[in-house]
Amino acid sequence: MKGIIGVARYLNDNAEILANEIVQKIAQTPNFEAQKEELEQAIIVYTEFIRFLGKSLHSSENNVPEGLVDWSKTNGKLTASQGERVSIIITRYPPTRLVFIDYLTKISIEHGLSSEEVVFINKRFNYLLDISINETIMVFEQVKDEIIKKAQQEVLKLSVPVVPIQDRIAVLPLIGSIDSERAEYILENVISKILEMKIEYLIVDFSGILNIDAIAERHLFDIYSVLRLQGIEVMVTGIRPELAQTIVRNGINFSSIKTYATVKQAIETQES
Repeated sequence: MKGIIGVARYLNDNAEILANEIVQKIAQTPNFEAQKEELEQAIIVYTEFIRFLGKSLHSSENNVPEGLVDWSKTNGKLTASQGERVSIIITRYPPTRLVFIDYLTKISIEHGLSSEEVVFINKRFNYLLDISINETIMVFEQVKDEIIKKAQQEVLKLSVPVVPIQDRIAVLPLIGSIDSERAEYILENVISKILEMKIEYLIVDFSGILNIDAIAERHLFDIYSVLRLQGIEVMVTGIRPELAQTIVRNGINFSSIKTYATVKQAIETQES
């Protein structure tokens, strides 16, 4: 154990130097590509990891050094926030693992460790590296999911604009595909915006819709019902024949809603 403690002390005292050498060695492996800034960041990351490894060698148990998990999560968040893909993390670990093992084996032999002690250190390294990989990737995916969800919310906001066109009259143009998530967004967010605008007549234009599912149709009918209860008259325009057939097949009764071929016709009706 005395020899292992010596290696642990060596790793801690020379962490930055070793990290620099290891990163340079990894960068020389075939098909490895990285920008200068990425290599500089890798040196910082590996310096901390080497110190974590040194701390862990003081125990014969597979204890995770305090801070390793938080450190790994921070790396995952940083990589995700920089717009990188998870494949960047995965593909760089095999050459990293091989170079680290070469260095650790060399250092262990120089400190006179037995073959069993060399195996112990390499097993401890692999254990900590795998924990770090798992934590990094899990947080990476969480952050990416949050970024995607936020982007989807922004897209939803842009996809359902309420456009005032005359006094007390506004148009809600529906464009693209309408699924249950988008219909729910309208029900939960757009209705309150319509009420704030003091609108009395709302024209919901279907002419830009590519397709719509049955659940979304029911949500749209609920939107109509809610607005009617608030005293807002809802008119629908631009329902193509094939879309009308789909609505009828799905059992949605739009007969109580005023429908027009175009937005222009709906506006003229209110003016007359």
